[in-house]
Formats: sequence, C-alpha cells, structure tokens
Amino acid sequence: MSKIANRQVICDVLMENAREDKDIVVLCSDSRGSASLAKFADNFPEQFIEVGIAEQNLVSISAGLAKCGKKPYAASPASFLSTRSYEQCKVDAAYSNTNVKLIGISGGVSYGALGMSHHSAQDIAAMCAIPNMRVYIPSDRLQTECLIKALLSDEKPAYIRVGRNAVEDVYEEGNVPFEMDRATVIREGTDVAIIACGEMVKPAVEAAQLLETKGIHASVVDMYCVKPLDKEAIVKAAGNARAVITAEEHSPFGGLGSMVSQVVAVECPKKVVNLALPDTPVITGTSKEVFDHYGLNAEGIAKAALEALG
Repeated sequence: MSKIANRQVICDVLMENAREDKDIVVLCSDSRGSASLAKFADNFPEQFIEVGIAEQNLVSISAGLAKCGKKPYAASPASFLSTRSYEQCKVDAAYSNTNVKLIGISGGVSYGALGMSHHSAQDIAAMCAIPNMRVYIPSDRLQTECLIKALLSDEKPAYIRVGRNAVEDVYEEGNVPFEMDRATVIREGTDVAIIACGEMVKPAVEAAQLLETKGIHASVVDMYCVKPLDKEAIVKAAGNARAVITAEEHSPFGGLGSMVSQVVAVECPKKVVNLALPDTPVITGTSKEVFDHYGLNAEGIAKAALEALG
C-alpha cells in the first residue's frame, strides 16, 4: 500500500514547478498542515499566502491573483471550500473564468470522527452545477501527479478533491494511462460496467476480480473527470454490459451516479445502480469503517452487481 497521500503528491508537484515558475502561488485557510503544504510554505515563502480561517477570502484573493497573471492553488478542507465559499467559487472563480485551482482536501468522510460538519458529501453536486467549473477526483497518488501536472498547463478554473490518508495504488509506477478529461478504462467486461471515482476505484477493481471468480466479467471505468464527464466512455461501457454500477464517496443526489444515469437513460437505457453514502448523517469512524458499514467496498460492489444482473 502506498504511504504517500494524494495531498502530499500535490505539494511535491507544485514545489517541483514553483522553482522555475514564480507565478505559482499557494494559498491556505489555516490548513497548510492538513493540506501537506507546510513544506511548500517553508521553501517558497514569497509564493505562499496564509489567509487564515476565511474561506471566502481565500477564493476571492486567488481570483484576484489570477487576474494579475498568477497561477493560484487554493487549498482548504473540502467540507468548507464547497460550502462557505460557494458564492466566491461561483462568481469570482467560475463566472469570471479565472485560472484558480481549488484543492478540496480531506474530502468525503476522511475527517472521520469529526462528523457531518467536516464531511463533504455534497461537493460533487455543488461544484458540478457551476458553469465553467471542472471537477476532478483522482483515484491514487500516481493519477494525482498526472492531473496536477496537466492542470499546470491550462488557465481554466477547477476543483480537485482528494482524501486525507494514503490510499492503495490503482496504477503502477511508470504505467499510468492518463488522458486529460478522458476516463480510464481499467478493465473490459461484457456483463456489468462499474464506474467509480476517487477512493471507490480501488474497491471497484477488487469487486471486478471477485466477480471474475463467479464467471461474471466486469468492466471498470475510473471516472476521475467527473466534469467534464466522459460520456463516450460511459456509453461504450454501458452498451457492452447488461447493467451499470456506480460507486462514489458522496450523497446519492447529484453526484456521479446521477450524472451517469442521465447519460445511460438517453443513450443506451440499462439498469443503473448507484452506490453512495446514505441521505443521512453518516456514522463516525475511519474511512474504511464507514465504507465497510455502507457496503462501499469490494464485497458490497460485487453484491450490488450480482443483484443487478438478477
């Protein structure tokens, strides 16, 4: 298992590029430790801004810096960035189409026992609803590295959600089939299509392996690019399968499952089962404990696939 959290990879990539590109600026809302950006602040103090616990200011200042030609990366807990500063994300970053990269750290339920106030189970729906805002949820450290490097070369706003802890690698060193705004097809199958994002991708792969032992061939699609959604990949995967399963660390409303269902309903009607967090304050515990409790693990995904296939 990887010992490097996705948030640490973001810092490493930004530090590597900040040495040559002095326009890169990192901003935090009293969250440099949580975001693993303390090392950036220490090494590039003139390219780092501590805003304090003021998420609205964080986004507005970032937008202003972008208008001055800077390349701001604003990091804050996803639970606050996607709620407290929602208007600033909508108006200052997206409506003004500024080069602001919003990094939602400790996304989903990764703050664990801190409960609903610190969980971000609504951010995919909220951010995807904003015109001009792109939404990315990488599945492991290797894909995160590819994504941040790609985002450094464009000038459009984006929201990137990462978890708090290190997660198992989905891909292999030196072999990450990454293409910007295109989903990655990890496995091909003809019985069921499993479409997942973020930390749900690894259990989706493991579920496909479990299903294989039962003679069920599952495709697995890593939809790290929740917006813009790779509709072509969805249609291809759904068209080759008898049922579609989606898995996400999010509310059952307005997230990946809802978006996939809309595409499948129009393009290739099939049964779609959405696995997500429940519409209630979730139990407190580690991410794994929460996932296991609600069936957001390999066994739960495989079970949902078998039931969908009848």
